[in-house]
Amino acid sequence: MPELELYQYLLITLTFIWSGFVRSGLGFGGSVLSLPFMLLIDDRPLVYLPIVSVHLLFFAGITLYKNWEKNKNEKTENVENQSHVDWSYLKSSLKIMIIPKLIGVLGLITLPAHIMSGIIFSIVSLYAISYILNRPFATNSKKLDVVFLVIGAYFSGTSLIGGPLIVAVYTSNVAREQLRDTIFALWMILVSIKMAAFIYAGVDLNLIYHIWLLPCAGIGHLVGLRFHRIMLEADPVVFYRILGSVLLLVSVFGLAKIL
Repeated sequence: MPELELYQYLLITLTFIWSGFVRSGLGFGGSVLSLPFMLLIDDRPLVYLPIVSVHLLFFAGITLYKNWEKNKNEKTENVENQSHVDWSYLKSSLKIMIIPKLIGVLGLITLPAHIMSGIIFSIVSLYAISYILNRPFATNSKKLDVVFLVIGAYFSGTSLIGGPLIVAVYTSNVAREQLRDTIFALWMILVSIKMAAFIYAGVDLNLIYHIWLLPCAGIGHLVGLRFHRIMLEADPVVFYRILGSVLLLVSVFGLAKIL
């Protein structure tokens, strides 16, 4: 990261707390719902994406392990059939996503930063409008599933913002109680591919900043876990509309700044 003012470091701190919150609270969105704020501070996606990627691997891994331990220790009649991850659907969907994911990673590394930022703001604007109108992306056909997975995987490769499209498909094909952990398992696989590409291409991973940003994301992660339990029993429409409105304003401002 470049040298920044004190208030900018404070804003980055708050943004990573928010990133951890939405990642564990919603099961997705650690990037797509945070990058617009980050890019207003520094408009180079490659500054943040390696940090966000490591955070996702760390916290998703912890969550999956804790749930695996919990399921293993539960003594119920159907314990042999219980799993917090739908491995069957995860494997079948990965076969569709792997190629567009790799193409997206290549685009991230090669495209100029201002173009990549413009793409991120534009895509997030579409997501924000869908939240405001309460018209989340949804699919009810196998063909549309494939289209969403391909586009979502490409967006995930470019900037980790394919979550809403991929989640729309998984929501239709994975049981609700397995959904978040199945998506976490998917993110770990997709992000591992991205991190390998970063290392191969010699991208600066900004590891020194994990000393203070990882605990910040950890605070948000813990709050998000509590929020997730509430979300399972509540109607989140109002939350998404407020979130969509804020994201749309930030994205429009970011696009105007680039132009």
